[in-house]
Amino acid sequence: MKIQVLYSGGKDSSLAAILLEPFFEVELVTCTFGLESSWENAREAARELGFPFKLVRLGPEIMDESIDVMLKFGYPRPGINLVHRRALETVAVSGEAKHIADGTRRDDRAPMLTMPEIRSLEDSHNVRYIRPLAGYGRHAVDELVAMHLEIVEGDTAAVAKADYETEVRSAMRGRLGDAVYRRIFPPEHTQSRVLRRYKS
Repeated sequence: MKIQVLYSGGKDSSLAAILLEPFFEVELVTCTFGLESSWENAREAARELGFPFKLVRLGPEIMDESIDVMLKFGYPRPGINLVHRRALETVAVSGEAKHIADGTRRDDRAPMLTMPEIRSLEDSHNVRYIRPLAGYGRHAVDELVAMHLEIVEGDTAAVAKADYETEVRSAMRGRLGDAVYRRIFPPEHTQSRVLRRYKS
């Protein structure tokens, strides 16, 4: 069975793919708005992991809606959740796989789907949504990552990754300026990028 996993090139989505590997034919899917070439980082990480890679374009209306939601609430979580939901829907609509997944963990608040959103996604698009890390907290994830992956980790500005949040941040800063950007997004946000997979 094929499963498409939303993929950023970071440790969580990489570990999710590894956990699914014994049971599915895993394809890593990176979503982009086409504003930057950061998706190439995910393609390289996918190659290092040994999984096929696919790039999917998200419509500009999703970017606009997410920024509007962030401005309305004054913080990024609702907008990031919106983009994540739309990304899963976009992958589901393609009909290329009956199973879709992501790397969201037990304690994540963004991105994260609610139970009604999960049911709607599955029922509307006849897919099965899987969260391999749903039972894992941050420390458990870090322990497994240390066993299986070599990563680089640091602040958003220092670690190039391929998640849609990078493009949303860049677009908000470009459209609305640094003052608005700093008001919405916290000053520091740690992220990771996979360099290679340890061979067992």
